[in-house]
Amino acid sequence: MTAYRHLRVERPAEGVALVTLDNPELRNAMSDEMTSSWVAAMAELAADRSLRAVVVTGEGSAFSSGGNTSWIASEPDATVDELRRRMLPFYRSWLSVRTLEVPTIAAVNGAAIGAGLCLALACDLRYAAAGAKLGVPFVKLGMHAGMGGTHLLPEVVGEAHARDLLLTGRVVEADEALAMGMVSAVFERERFLEEVLSVAAGIAANAPIATRLTKLALVDGGHADLETALQWEALAQPVTLATEDLQEGIAASRERRTPQFRGR
Repeated sequence: MTAYRHLRVERPAEGVALVTLDNPELRNAMSDEMTSSWVAAMAELAADRSLRAVVVTGEGSAFSSGGNTSWIASEPDATVDELRRRMLPFYRSWLSVRTLEVPTIAAVNGAAIGAGLCLALACDLRYAAAGAKLGVPFVKLGMHAGMGGTHLLPEVVGEAHARDLLLTGRVVEADEALAMGMVSAVFERERFLEEVLSVAAGIAANAPIATRLTKLALVDGGHADLETALQWEALAQPVTLATEDLQEGIAASRERRTPQFRGR
């Protein structure tokens, strides 16, 4: 894999990529360098047809402390249009993780704050280490939420919890995030990454065509209504029924063995 600045991409298991935000001195704040690395890494992963799952985590004590706000504070005379033209590419750069057709997992190893939490919310699944803190305290800094927070947070936790977190700006610990449905599970720190990579390996072992189509069906909260879902499924399910993987899955079930899916 390519070497990136403030970002590492590793392949810990077959079909699994581990992307690590790697600037622990700044609690993995989203610097310009890290942002450029992220865009390049997402493009490389999107082109990798052997890829079946992606895990995103942070180096050190934090997942990500969010966007690098120092440049905003240092430019008090910047116009609204100048700031808007800078913010939109920043948002879209980090949210490019949503363009990956394979399942993405945020391994929230520590604090995920502001845009850092939005990145985790942009992933398909989230797991937190015990004691991790998660929040979108934008209003406490005197700013409106960004990077899709007002869409992503309600999509994940529902409108009531999203209003609570966005309007109060309070930060919650992993156990409360679990109760809200923000994360799927909380793992002890000692085995945290191992546990998340085990989940990723399990996903990577599933039939990749069926998995990709299922992910596409669930984009942006899923279909608008039941009929739309039925129409999609009436096409997507026959696509998978025509695959060699379907025959392998049925044979493996009958023979009581682990299937070996090849994505065809």
